[in-house]
Amino acid sequence: LGGSDGGRRPLPSGEAGDLVREAREKSLGVEGLEPLVSRDFYTVDINSVDPSIDAEEWSMTVTGAVDEEVTVDLETLREMESREEFVSLRCVGESLNGRKMDTALWTVVDVMPLLEQAGAPDECCVMLRAADDFYEEFPREALEEGMLAYQMNGRDLPRSHGAPVRALIPGHWGEINVKWLTEIEVLEEPADGYWEERGWHGTGPVNTVAKLHVTNRLSDGRFEIAGHAYAGTRGVETVEVSTDGGETWTEAELSAPLPDDDVWRQWVHRYDPPDAPHDVVVRAVDGEGTVQPQAETGPFPSGPTGWVTETVQP
Repeated sequence: LGGSDGGRRPLPSGEAGDLVREAREKSLGVEGLEPLVSRDFYTVDINSVDPSIDAEEWSMTVTGAVDEEVTVDLETLREMESREEFVSLRCVGESLNGRKMDTALWTVVDVMPLLEQAGAPDECCVMLRAADDFYEEFPREALEEGMLAYQMNGRDLPRSHGAPVRALIPGHWGEINVKWLTEIEVLEEPADGYWEERGWHGTGPVNTVAKLHVTNRLSDGRFEIAGHAYAGTRGVETVEVSTDGGETWTEAELSAPLPDDDVWRQWVHRYDPPDAPHDVVVRAVDGEGTVQPQAETGPFPSGPTGWVTETVQP
């Protein structure tokens, strides 16, 4: 699940606006390339009409295998210790070189204090439930770094992104970052979530990817190719580019990293093109030194993977 922020509006004042402005200044400035803080953030939903929830009426409850249920409203969340955090999201159902991968600055609070208050056990799983009847299950340990977001790029969370509150689970596919969150159910035994009942397996960490979205012809005759790379909380160490179908490789230039872990980076490479059509291949290396796998798979059931290859005309 993801979302659309209206990121083309003027930036808000205050810390969030300053952070978004600084992030956009770190962008490489390549024509046609989405900046480090997305202007248009993707959305994926199970319903044709998004829920419309009165923020003053909203509440969320920690239920299930707990000592005591805990219910919070938006005012309570806003009184908790909060921070601004850049987080990228990627849809498990997108194509390998698709565009359902974006980044925003979120105002968040940690989930774990609420689970601790409820006396939730450390083992097994949780089920997140939403106002649109979406639900998703995943291991409890993934929730240890989980956050509840109520602002996006310095403004109240848009309806399309789960207003008034959504979950953010760093490093994991978008589907478990549940929007319009109303319940965190602590489970004693594993269960299937909405998409798992339909054969998907997208509750784990995201696959590493470097995408190729821009090809520009420069005034000096060179070609400029660019895109984004993302590896969840592992981070992106390098992006490698081949202009001869994978025979030889060159490191691309990367944008300066944003201050948080679970974020993408931009990359760009300029080269003198041959006089014939040629295959450009890109791959990322994550912060653990693991190279993006070469073998290409489709999105079903565990998300797309493989090297991105595009044939470029002279």
